Amino acid sequence: MNILAFDTSNEYCSLALLREGHIAVRETLAGQNHSEMILAMLEDVLQEEGMPMSEIDGIAFGAGPGSFTGLRIACGVAQGLAFGSDIPVAGIGTLHAMASSMEGERIVACLDARMGEIYHAAFERIDGKLVCVSEPGLYRPHEVPLLDGAGWSGCGNGFSVDGLLDRYRGCMARVDEKVRPHAREIACLALEEFESARGTDAALAAPLYVRNKVALKESER
Repeated sequence: MNILAFDTSNEYCSLALLREGHIAVRETLAGQNHSEMILAMLEDVLQEEGMPMSEIDGIAFGAGPGSFTGLRIACGVAQGLAFGSDIPVAGIGTLHAMASSMEGERIVACLDARMGEIYHAAFERIDGKLVCVSEPGLYRPHEVPLLDGAGWSGCGNGFSVDGLLDRYRGCMARVDEKVRPHAREIACLALEEFESARGTDAALAAPLYVRNKVALKESER
């Protein structure tokens, strides 16, 4: 199965082509230029791998949470490519993708959501499969769900937000703040979705924003 995946949920733009166990990856620091870069990266990787779009079996994208603008770009590109070629689409959670890149049985993925808040989700590996035990949510550091026991691994720049490590004192075995969502893990997670026929029609694809308000009112600051 041939899967195209990309992520534009953060300042980096990443793309991956998973082809019969081989994965080709592109990544660049895009800043605010994801929309200008993603299609050029796509053309480059397809040309290098000698694969036409007609041979792509599924398109996956980082659904969120993350940058609102970035999530809309990823979803829009996925829909545009899928509509043109009648290809199923899978939106993969960015926190899930981050956690899947980590070793360990118990993993917390956190992203800095700005305004003193974080995006948070917790996962456990059960029979080798990563299962979400705390759904993606938006929290202030002192309000994140408590963890059961010790030995957890943490990932993401959310752990750099003041207060989170204090909240999880005694729970964390290690933390890697440099982990971010990447198309590589999104492609691998999407493989199971497509193989199980859980891909969706492009018209149904949607970002996972989590936050409903993009700015605080003056009275709330």
